[in-house]
Amino acid sequence: MTANGGATGTEAGHEVRLRIRRPFPPAVSPLPEGGRDEAAENRDDFSSQWQLMRRRFLKHRLAIIGSVVLLLMYLAALFAPFLSPHDPTQRNVAYREAPPQRVRLFADGRLRGPFVYALIGEKDRETYKTVYRADRSRAYPIRLFVQGHSYRLFGLVPMKVHLFGTGVEDVPVHLFGADALGRDVLARTLHGAQISLSIGLVGVAISFFLGILIGGVAGYFGGTADEVVNRLIDLLISIPSLPLWMGLSAALPRGWPVAQTYLAITIILSLLGWTTLARVVRGKFLALRESDFVVAARIGGRRDLPIIFIHMVPSFLSHIIAALTLTIPGMILAETSLSFLGLGMQAPAISWGVLLKAAQNVHTLALAPWLMIPGLFVIVTVLAFNFVGDGLRDAADPYAN
Repeated sequence: MTANGGATGTEAGHEVRLRIRRPFPPAVSPLPEGGRDEAAENRDDFSSQWQLMRRRFLKHRLAIIGSVVLLLMYLAALFAPFLSPHDPTQRNVAYREAPPQRVRLFADGRLRGPFVYALIGEKDRETYKTVYRADRSRAYPIRLFVQGHSYRLFGLVPMKVHLFGTGVEDVPVHLFGADALGRDVLARTLHGAQISLSIGLVGVAISFFLGILIGGVAGYFGGTADEVVNRLIDLLISIPSLPLWMGLSAALPRGWPVAQTYLAITIILSLLGWTTLARVVRGKFLALRESDFVVAARIGGRRDLPIIFIHMVPSFLSHIIAALTLTIPGMILAETSLSFLGLGMQAPAISWGVLLKAAQNVHTLALAPWLMIPGLFVIVTVLAFNFVGDGLRDAADPYAN
């Protein structure tokens, strides 16, 4: 009986151990009303700040669309010589103020692929305006990777290959039409993007440094430094922006080359565009300067500048990125406005403002409205930056509802 009881106890012990080691099946709980998965939502508890920001940014559809548009815009500006079918400075008297050419696919009821007809200009005896009609005697197919005028890609690589064209020198492809001197509007718009888009990035980079440095000093040290910086910001903000830009731009010598004028305009816009960022940085520094990690850095012997740029700035870098994204379109509009008024970039420089300046007359609006196409690029770019800025601003605070 004792043996049987021992055997029974041993077997029971094995049975207990087996039951303990046996994995339990996962509990399946039905989804609550509304179909929300609480387990999926709780994964945010194990995500980093940047993962939460990225996830929230991807939910902002307009921000995603704006990011794609900006990426395409900057790629087009970067590869403008390759994408342009013609030299932006080449004049063609036979195509003065020629309308945008229509790309056709069918001829005589048959599919022939993309092609264009040459344009023939004739004077209207009543209005004395040149009227263009398509010469249907011969179709010129649009080919990819054709040979054209020589250029340097990125200013370094000599090339003659262009994305598309007819391959016939006397038959151009003016998808956006031509201006009063017969220059291709598409090529000039793409090359103008190089200045108009880059001036925003360069100007914001300078404003970024000035805003963080000046705003950080005011918020970190406080006292007299804070008071002086606040009064300086109030003074600059109280001055109307456009007259101030006009006054400073008018002081630039008209004989300066394009590169020197570009640099001067960028510096002017940067020196006047740091105030908003400086106020944001100052407010954040006032809230962070007594934080534990800042006090620990001081006790550890860190100097003030490393504390500002290594410890404090990264803690709210997302807010700075959002503020800068909303600042870039303001600088693009500022350059466009100054060039439009004749106080910014000047011909032979090519920017969107310079192109719009050439179209500021009733004649253009009535007879050659395609010369206003660069203005559409300005509008689309500014809207895209605003959408991206809104998305980044929402993503900067991923815990907000």
